[in-house]
Amino acid sequence: MRVEAFSSGRPGRDNEDFAIWDDDVAVLLDGAGMPDALHPPCIHGVSWFTKALGTALRSASSSSATLQDALALAITHTADLHRGTCAVDDALSPSATVAVLRVREGSVEWLVLGDCTLLLERRHSVEVISDDRLASVAQKDRAAMNAAPPGSSERRQLHSLLVHAERALRNRPGGYWVAAADARAAQAALSGAYPREEVARAALLTDGAARLTDAFALTDWTGCLDILKDEGPESLIRRVREVELTDASMTHWPRSKPHDDATAVYILP
Repeated sequence: MRVEAFSSGRPGRDNEDFAIWDDDVAVLLDGAGMPDALHPPCIHGVSWFTKALGTALRSASSSSATLQDALALAITHTADLHRGTCAVDDALSPSATVAVLRVREGSVEWLVLGDCTLLLERRHSVEVISDDRLASVAQKDRAAMNAAPPGSSERRQLHSLLVHAERALRNRPGGYWVAAADARAAQAALSGAYPREEVARAALLTDGAARLTDAFALTDWTGCLDILKDEGPESLIRRVREVELTDASMTHWPRSKPHDDATAVYILP
């Protein structure tokens, strides 16, 4: 398996994305950021959490365990690392969305939990896999935030209210599922496998990297893979940043924040 990746944090903030890979497994995590007005009950922070969870998940995925079981093991291991110092079960504790691709001798296995995007090119068509359950909760709060003027104190306050509303529904039936401290979330992940010869190329994208297609609509998913192949992941992220700068007010392309952490992992199985 050949892998090329690039990650860029949003300006002025720690990068809360994390990617790690070896010859058989590629893992991508997108940490759930927090408005400055909120104070999460963890002394380590989201960047620490995504690195710890991602490293544990890559290790667990190298065994014969299913990817869902590997994720459950990694979640439990990471929670135990800071259970003695942090309120890991609090709704405001760190969490992350996840995408994993694992190549076996005859198959390509995958897992997605949360709104990371997995692209799989199979038989000259691109399959797009993402878990959008978060988008279906707290819709009134999200609409109220999006209607507020960008950069305003009102919008910042509404963002905090949105996060509280979302987190109240985290990892529970009827809500949405992400990797936090509850290993049961792993069983809610989307997962599957295809014969290895059917998969020509693949990519793992955090939602910040996927913006070029799903938010800005400046290329389709095949075009996104072509940019990754011909120009590389750094070029894809640079294009995202250039577009974001042309719409700093977020009026042409409405979104929750002007910039987001962006990570792209391009894979030839």
